[in-house]
Parts: sequence; C-alpha cells; structure tokens
Amino acid sequence: MATISGSQPLGHFLKSNRQWLAAGALLTLLSSFGQTFFISIFAAQIQGEFSLTHGSWGAIYGLGTAASAVVMIWAGGLTDRFRARSLGMIVLALLAGSCLLMAVNPYAAFLPIVIFALRLTGQGMTSHIAIVAMARWFVATRGRALAVATLGFSLGEAILPLLFVALMAFLDWRVLWILAAAIALLGVPILWRLLGEERTPQSMADENQSVGMKARHWTRTDTLGHPLFWFMVPALIGPAAFNTAFFFQQVYFAEIKGWSHLSLVALFPIYTVVGIGSMILSGIALDRFGTARLIPFFQLPMVVAFVTFALAQSLAAAAIGFVFLALTTGANSTLPNAFWAEFYGTRHIGAIKAMAAAVMVLGSAIGPGLTGGLIDLGVDLNVQYVGVAAYFLLATASMWIGIQRARNDLPLTA
Repeated sequence: MATISGSQPLGHFLKSNRQWLAAGALLTLLSSFGQTFFISIFAAQIQGEFSLTHGSWGAIYGLGTAASAVVMIWAGGLTDRFRARSLGMIVLALLAGSCLLMAVNPYAAFLPIVIFALRLTGQGMTSHIAIVAMARWFVATRGRALAVATLGFSLGEAILPLLFVALMAFLDWRVLWILAAAIALLGVPILWRLLGEERTPQSMADENQSVGMKARHWTRTDTLGHPLFWFMVPALIGPAAFNTAFFFQQVYFAEIKGWSHLSLVALFPIYTVVGIGSMILSGIALDRFGTARLIPFFQLPMVVAFVTFALAQSLAAAAIGFVFLALTTGANSTLPNAFWAEFYGTRHIGAIKAMAAAVMVLGSAIGPGLTGGLIDLGVDLNVQYVGVAAYFLLATASMWIGIQRARNDLPLTA
C-alpha cells in the first residue's frame, strides 16, 4: 500500500482515493436500513399492528439486537479473511432479504428474528465491513478516511427519516420496507464496480500493517486480557445504548413533549450537519494528534444533550440538544474506530473490531429495552435522560483512567 502523507491536501486525497472512500460511504449509507433511527420511524405502525406496548416492543427489539451482537463476534472476524467487495455484496443481499422479511412478516412471534436479521446485516456487518476497510487501507490518513466514509451514516440520518415519514402518508408501511430492500439490492452492483480493485489486496495484507501498543500486533484474546479494553467498555456501550434509545423512543418523546412526530424529524438535518462537521474535524484532529489525546473527552457533549432533552419545552431547545448529541455522534464515527487500530495494531483488526462492535450492538439492545421497560413502569422519560447524562460522566472518567494507564505503551510514531 502506498501510504499517503497525513499532510496531503484534502482535495488530492479525495480524488486519488475516491472509489474506495465511495465504497465505504455506500456501505455506511445502506447500513441505515438496519439502524435504529430508521427502524424506529415505523414504531407506531409495528406496535399498533402487533398490539405491543412500549416495553414489549423494546424487549423484542433488545432480544433481536442482543442475538445479533453474539453472532457479530464470529461474523465480524470474516473481514480478516475475505475481501471487502465479496463480503460486502453478500451482506447487502442479505440486508435486502431482511427488509423483505419485515415487509411480509405476519406474526409478532417472528419479530425478534426480523430484528435480528436487520441488526446483524445492517447495523452490524454492513457498517463493520466499511469501518474495518478504512482502518486497514489507510494509515497516515486513517482519520480522514473514516470521516469521509462514515458520511454515509449522516446522509442516511438526514434523508431517510424525512423521506420515509413523508411517504408513509401515501404508502403502507410494509410497501416502504420493500422499497428499502430494493435500494439495498441496488448497492450490490455499485459496490462491485467501486471495488473492482481493492486498495490493499488481501495477498499483500502482511505488508501493510501498523503495530499497536508495545510495537506488537494484538490478537482478540490478548485485547480481552488487557485492562484498557474493559476501561473502554462503558464508553462503547453508552452512545450505542442511549443514542439508540433516543431515536427508538422518538415517537413517544415527541408525544410527551406535545410536538408532532414530523416536526421532531424536521430537526434531524441539524443533527446531521453538525455531525458531519464534527466527523470531519475529529478526523483531521485525529491524524494530527492521535486518539490518545482526543478520545477521553469526546462523550462530554452527550451530558449536555440529554440534560437539554430532559428539560426541553420547545423545539428550539430540542434543536440545541441535537447539536450536542451530534458533536459526540460525529466524533464517535472516527475516534473509537481509529482507537482499535492505533492501540492494538491492524493485523487482527477485523476480529478485534468485531468484539468491540458486538459490545456496541449489545448496548443498542440494552437502550431500547431499558427505556421501554421503565416507561411501562411509570418512570418519566425526562427523568431517565437525566440518569443517562450521569452515565456519560462516569464513562468519560473510565476512558480517561484507561488511556492514561496505556498511552505510554504506544509506538513513538502513534
């Protein structure tokens, strides 16, 4: 691999790597169909059709998501063995099939299976393939590559909820899932074309590795035995659990605040624009300063966001909450993903990132189930969000302690 200097002009970097970056962005965009922000826009229809309470729908969602987290531990490691193009095409086809399964499913008992399929193929594997590819293909410009490739997440968050909520006024919700399947399937030939030549051929993988702490390549077993991984676990769970929970409960949140769902969804572009800015700036800062200096503090805006959501009485206040939520969400697309490569090396990055992804997917199972269960028990969602803010303070402290203990073991060039 021809390592590109971190000082290379952004325009030249984008031009010379456009097909690989576009492939990453395509995968992250199409992962939207398995992400909570998309699935949750159908919450009212699903709950109404299958007679589900907030708690039972949250439990079903949590069960399917948790099962996908377990499978991700194995499936994520496939990125160390197969090319991104081949694996990506298979996963996109399976994602399309999962969308069709949601469209035709007639029974509440099958919902956990549908959610499992959507979460594994969408949130899990489609995004995992993109992130691992960027972390492996780029070294000096890893931050920029991750920032550009993960723009697909932001594009999906900005466009798809507005589009599909608007279409819901004219089309049955099941028809919209058929449309989602068609879009996912359309990505297969596009990915094939973009990755006709991969940036780092698998046969050359051993020549293109960067080492982690103590100048070594850590295996997944080694990583699990290292204290830093466990100090990072609360931070891995936090955004996955509570960002997911916020979007999962978006319909109910709008209801208790006295706003229409569409008016709340109309604020999503603010979240997207700020998230893109945060993503790009964090990627540039990452290439210059490294993750050790930046990652301990990137979840502090979540504290402000959830306190703001709890106290908000107007859409303007909610917009402020979205700004702070997006600051962490944008940085979350670059910093944690670069962290694994920087601290543990890239030779086994697929397996290591799969374990981290499994923890995050597990977090995304916990959030909706926890908040839905507490709503059924009568715990006000606004009160819950104050507790979420406190959680992020604890997660920040845990990250800071772990990084301080481990940063001296990094290679001098990290």
